[in-house]
Amino acid sequence: MEFISWLIDFILNIDQHLVEIINTFGIWTYIILFVIIFVETGLVVFPFLPGDSLLFAAGALAVLDGSILSIFPLIIVLWAAAVLGDTVNYHIGKKIGMSIPEDSWFGKIINREKMEKAEAFFNKHGGKTIFIARFMPFIRTFAPFVAGASRMNYRYFLNYNIIGATVWVLLCTLGGYFFGNIPIVKDNFSIVVIGIIVVSVIPMFVSFLRVKFGKKEAE
Repeated sequence: MEFISWLIDFILNIDQHLVEIINTFGIWTYIILFVIIFVETGLVVFPFLPGDSLLFAAGALAVLDGSILSIFPLIIVLWAAAVLGDTVNYHIGKKIGMSIPEDSWFGKIINREKMEKAEAFFNKHGGKTIFIARFMPFIRTFAPFVAGASRMNYRYFLNYNIIGATVWVLLCTLGGYFFGNIPIVKDNFSIVVIGIIVVSVIPMFVSFLRVKFGKKEAE
């Protein structure tokens, strides 16, 4: 419970925590940001780390006078972390996806039947699935793993991985850069973060409703 409480506080007050990190680690903050985004996108067991809100907060701090963060190096570092994270996640899924014991907790979440369905879904919809997943918390961590485990064509995956990472990083980081320090946004940053999270999960909610009502129509 303490960890969950700390995580919620970190996400909702990520601007304050990021300031503390910058003041403590200086230029090494770039490495820390790289590691957080890489782990969130690259290691399937860490889907709860902040992604959208971290990019937004970093962009907002980059515009401040005297900030150690500069927008262009920041975008490059975060983009590299996002692309490499998804790439590693894909290859992990391809290597161990089908060998996960079905009686394990992770095997119950991603089993062979679901892998086959995922493979059929990827074959039908192509790499746009990877692009859309970029903007969906939790889903963006699992999507590359499932893509690798279901043997999605790597060329398609890589193309949409790069496109998705580019749009995601630019949209969130520049959003913070241009709007993060507007007084009403800055004074209500926690509400903005919650808004970012809500907007991010809308595609997942819409997809869920389509599947649910699609099944009813089929019945």
